[in-house]
Amino acid sequence: MALIKFKPTTPTRRFGSGYDFLEITATEPYKPLTEIKKRTGGRNLYGHITTYHKGGGHKRRLRLIDFNRAKHDVEATVLTIEYDPNRTARIALIEYQDGEKAYILAPDGLKVGERVASGLNAEAKVGNHLPLRNIPEGTPVHNIELEPGRGGKLVRSAGALARIMAKENEYAHIKLPSGEIRMVKLDAYATIGQCSNIDHENISYGKAGRKRWLGVRPTTRGVAMNPVDHPLGGGEGKTSGGRHPCSPWGQLSKGLKTRKRNKTSNRYIVKDRRV
Repeated sequence: MALIKFKPTTPTRRFGSGYDFLEITATEPYKPLTEIKKRTGGRNLYGHITTYHKGGGHKRRLRLIDFNRAKHDVEATVLTIEYDPNRTARIALIEYQDGEKAYILAPDGLKVGERVASGLNAEAKVGNHLPLRNIPEGTPVHNIELEPGRGGKLVRSAGALARIMAKENEYAHIKLPSGEIRMVKLDAYATIGQCSNIDHENISYGKAGRKRWLGVRPTTRGVAMNPVDHPLGGGEGKTSGGRHPCSPWGQLSKGLKTRKRNKTSNRYIVKDRRV
């Protein structure tokens, strides 16, 4: 997959870029594996905005992705590679030998017609889903389970990959994309390969309207507000507020550690991502 640079037919198109979609093999999703996506516009059940800068955007249908891949020791054939509007990575429609179909996250390099499998006896090749115990050290993986049998939770976005650094006792030491090294049980499953759509991070939207299509509304800077609306507001000329950057409610936004010191999962973190 490669990016295409738009012709500068207008000032907003001058700096924009997009996908060439050459890897996509289907223009419509498999309808039985989709459902209506309910949208809230960032509002709770009382109609109050609880998440800012959400709203509008194109209508979407949810693709029901199988992050668990619990159908073990049954080979499946890749039917299509598809675009999913709800995530940055591409998805693949697979069909098992018994006729059942499912959507999975497509790793980079997966082609239509290839065979994938999951389970203890699966081969350690791209697209297969197997326990960390059976994956060689240094192998790139994604869609990693935090707890065995609960489905993949980690490393699911475009171009993301993690690596198994070591295996000790009943845990694997995995280096995540953030740089954090975390212990995960060897019985937890992961998919081999790097997530597809690697060039996603190089996309330039070029104009505000493209973000609106994605459901992202504008953001007003605190320093542009009045003092009644934000701690950084007010002042003569372009002042920066006279205090450390913070939220409208005074929560510091740079450097303040918000993670609980006694969080249970701290024991599984071997190396912090900030170190």
